[in-house]
Amino acid sequence: MKKISLYAFAGLVLMGAISCTSQEYKKTKSGLLYKIITDKKNPVAKKGEFLKVHFIQKVRDSVLYSSEGGMPVYIQVDSARPVYSPTEIFPLLRKGDSAIVVEMADTLQKRFGGQLPPFIHKKDKLTIAFRVLDVFPTLQDKTKDMEQEMAGEKQREIKAVEDYLAKNNIKAEKTEKGTYVVVNTPGDGPQVDSGKQVSVRYTGKLLPSGKEFESNMKGPGEPYKFVVGQAQIIQGWDDGLRKFKKGGKGTLYIPAFLAYDQSPGPGHKPYENLIFDVEIADVTDAPKQQPMPAMPQMPQQQGRPQQQPHK
Repeated sequence: MKKISLYAFAGLVLMGAISCTSQEYKKTKSGLLYKIITDKKNPVAKKGEFLKVHFIQKVRDSVLYSSEGGMPVYIQVDSARPVYSPTEIFPLLRKGDSAIVVEMADTLQKRFGGQLPPFIHKKDKLTIAFRVLDVFPTLQDKTKDMEQEMAGEKQREIKAVEDYLAKNNIKAEKTEKGTYVVVNTPGDGPQVDSGKQVSVRYTGKLLPSGKEFESNMKGPGEPYKFVVGQAQIIQGWDDGLRKFKKGGKGTLYIPAFLAYDQSPGPGHKPYENLIFDVEIADVTDAPKQQPMPAMPQMPQQQGRPQQQPHK
């Protein structure tokens, strides 16, 4: 049975913007409840422009995700369509506005089908609240601002990892790319390097909570195998494991930009810093790739030149 993704419920906003108003909710054509808090000083965003927003996503009293203090989200404005989504109110927003959208879980299930996530009940209301930080008229304007924000996000991730290491009195070596590595046992076999196939036992944890999300160190599970330098794994692994040889043991502390970056990570949120306890079970030459079989040539018809392939 298919499941509705958590991000199908994605909601956006700052808590303070939604706490002190008695304004009545309105309804979109699809039946979505919303309210907008605005001073009307700025023009309404036009189709094709980009909203820059911070957000908080809630169900009941639980915060599912907040971008406050982190990377904002950029959303392109399109024509309003009755799709039971926050996109319906984007053409109504201005720079400086705050807004709240309320989605009914049972309505989402009926409209989109599938099974609700286990933490969402049919009677729940999902609060989608956000504040518009800016509006950009062109893709170039949006891209320039986003690059500046991404540079700031990278520095926040580095600081979060370094603060964790300092708080826990952990001495780690920082690689040139930015992975923090603690080598408990370097190993005495072949070196992990580009072109080598590495077999790794590991336990993955979220940083800073230390909550374990996955492990193959216990039981009969097979080590995870990949070829170094071929983009088969997150950059933090490809980078940090080069500090070990076969038999090596240690821990990788990986900022989000070297892990899953803006994509949802193991904790189901973007921009997650991660910890991996690792053991290098084996280092071998990468298996040789089997060559693709040659396509047989068609015999040339008598009196006619062979047709050249399209480029």
